[in-house]
This record gives sequence, C-alpha cells and structure tokens, in this order.
Amino acid sequence: MASSHRAQWKGFLKFGEVSFGVALYTAASTSERITFNTINKATGNRVNRIFIDIETEEMVPKESQTKGFEIDNGRYIIIDPDEIAAAIPESNKTLEIEAFIPRTDVDDVYFDKPYYLTPDKMGEDAFLALRDGMKKSNVAAIARTVLFRRMRTVLIRPHGKGLIATTLNFDYEVRSSKTAFEEMPKIKVEGEMLELARHIISTKKGDFDPAIFEDRYEAALSELVKAKLEGKPLPKAKKIEVSKPNDLLAAFRESAGMMKSAASKPKRTAANANKGVGREKASRASPSKAGASKAAGQRKAS
Repeated sequence: MASSHRAQWKGFLKFGEVSFGVALYTAASTSERITFNTINKATGNRVNRIFIDIETEEMVPKESQTKGFEIDNGRYIIIDPDEIAAAIPESNKTLEIEAFIPRTDVDDVYFDKPYYLTPDKMGEDAFLALRDGMKKSNVAAIARTVLFRRMRTVLIRPHGKGLIATTLNFDYEVRSSKTAFEEMPKIKVEGEMLELARHIISTKKGDFDPAIFEDRYEAALSELVKAKLEGKPLPKAKKIEVSKPNDLLAAFRESAGMMKSAASKPKRTAANANKGVGREKASRASPSKAGASKAAGQRKAS
C-alpha cells in the first residue's frame, strides 16, 4: 500500500491506554474519471475563471478576495482566512476510540468517505490484536479526530487484512427521509401483483460483485470522445419506455413469464458443452472415416 499510494493522514490510534502509529489511505478515488476543460468555441482555447464584483462589474484579483458570511440580503460579515485558521480545532494527530458498538448500528446514510487504516511497523501487534478482537466481538469502533482541518467522527471496522475507517456525516448534514417520502401514496399492494413481484425477485437473487458493474456514464463519454476523434457518427440515446399504470400488471406477468422460461431451460455444464463441441469437431474432421465404415457395412451385408 505505502509503496504505491501516498498516505492522506498519519497519526496515532488510541483505545484504552494503548496507542500506536497508523496511516489513512484513500479507499475510493475519482481521479480516473474523464474530465473536461472549458473551451472558447470561437478560438478553441481554454478559458480562465475570473471573479467579478457584482456591483461594479470589475475584476477582483486573488489578493483582494476574502471570505464573508451573509447575515442579510446583500450584507456580509467579513472573515479573514487567518481568523478561520485560528477557529479550527487543534489537531493532536490522535484517532481516539470512544466506544465499540454493534457493526450494524450506523445507518449507511451517515457514511461519507472510506479510508484504509494501516499500522506502522512498531504498532503491528497492537493493530492486529484490535482487528481480531473486533472481529470476534462483531463490533465497530467510533473514534474522533481532526482530519483535513475539520473535527470528524470516524467509524472503524475490520476489513480484509486490516481496518477501514469511514468518515461520518454529522446529524445536521443528513436530511430526514420524512420529507422525501411525505407524498408516498398509502396503497397496499397485494394479490397477484405482489406474488409476481416476489417471484421476479426470487429468480434474480445473486451476490454483489463490484467488478461486473461498469460505469456506463464513463463508458459513454469514452465512446463519445472516440467517435469525435475518428469522425464517426455520434451514439444516440435510447428512449426508455415507462410502464403505464393500466399495463403494469401485464408487464409484471410478462416479466415473471420470462423469468420462468429462463429458469426452466436446462443449463449445459462446461463438461457437456465441451462434449458437444468435441462430437461436432469429430464429425466434421473425419467424414472419410464415416464413409469408409458405411461402405464396409454394406460389403458385409452383401
């Protein structure tokens, strides 16, 4: 890990009276995504972002810019960057575990960003004792520290050979689901439609494998760039047909029928498939032998 990635944070992990050196490495990154620059259509040149005073419409250079908090419409309290720096909690570089909790206690909606948590050479024994103890107890740890100039709450869980530390959103940052679902109709689905839905679900059960899910947006951008470079026709978006309420039951029936037919088809194993191929190859490869056998049979009969 350390040889191919740069640690995003280095400090100490403390639980009880035990402390040892650790490092955080980014577990998920967007650096491989396709990015675009803003271009002037007339010249084909890149453009620079500039800041304009909304009243005077004059350009404001970087050295004249500062931060401000709006207290009223158009009225701001000016806050100097040095004042912001002074208000940031002082970091003691210690990720201190405050409690061990059941691993399923934290709702996924609070998850922010994951980091791989690794020990330094001097702290490997303590790290492994903590990891294995958490595995056997089936718990996660809640810790707090200053990360990237902000006080953060971190959820630590066993992950593979090490630990994974996920920064958590604060309660005020997570919006209530009540607002999102307040217009959900109070309809009880039952009877045939519910049974069909359950049948479709049962036939589509599987395991999560992130390797089989491609980033279709990224793939589409790649195809678009390639088509533009080669002067080929640009790909067209496919129209999505939305099921209408009066056709919904028919769509469920059709889906369930497709699932049943797919499930009832006998699956050829790799061995059987190879046997079939072998037979086909054999019959194609030796027509003379087949003819010779036939002729011999005729001679014997006569």
